[in-house]
Amino acid sequence: MPTKFQKALTGIVAAACMAVPVQLLAHGDVAPQPVNTEALPDIGDEWLTENPYRAELVGDEVWLAALKIGDSGYNQNCARCHGLGAVSGGLAPDLRHLEAEEYGDEWYAERFRLGYTQDGVTKMPGFEGVLDQKAAWAIRTYVETRPEDGALDDHAARLAEIRDQLALGEGDAAALQAELAEIAATVATASGAPKADSAVSRAAEALAAAPDDRKVAGELLTIGLSAAH
Repeated sequence: MPTKFQKALTGIVAAACMAVPVQLLAHGDVAPQPVNTEALPDIGDEWLTENPYRAELVGDEVWLAALKIGDSGYNQNCARCHGLGAVSGGLAPDLRHLEAEEYGDEWYAERFRLGYTQDGVTKMPGFEGVLDQKAAWAIRTYVETRPEDGALDDHAARLAEIRDQLALGEGDAAALQAELAEIAATVATASGAPKADSAVSRAAEALAAAPDDRKVAGELLTIGLSAAH
């Protein structure tokens, strides 16, 4: 039985082949950007088949560090083809839907290391020897925590109210932070991963770090609500 990601990948490949000449699908010559992974624990040189940075394996602190490093690494090295925030424009697989389980990890590791060539055209370069394994799994952590489409819809009205309160400097910061954290915990990922990284979770984190400075949290909610539409 094909997985959700396999079905999506088949549709993307078919649409791309009908829409544009094959030579236009090549990745192109883009210099890889370095990813600083010093904050992450070592995982050895032998390639793993499972993401070692999931919260249930290493705890929230390491998971969050991997998430932030993966965010930077992805948007510097992968977004050109796979889309900002991992939202594909249609000519490359939408990595948000790659299952957060063993099959998805193995597919990801192989594609990251070796790349992908079809009919003599490099659709994706291999990154093995260019970015280290820690960078690879940090990027995987970021990708698999992307919220599914419509994940904020049920809370959009309340989030807009909170955003407006933050902009006006109203409401109890601790209470608003707790409410944001509660909403963030309900946001579903497209991959099936248990924890989502969303504009709501980032706003909650920002408000917890600086309760007297509500501007950043409000801006994060504004961006998140705009992206949801």
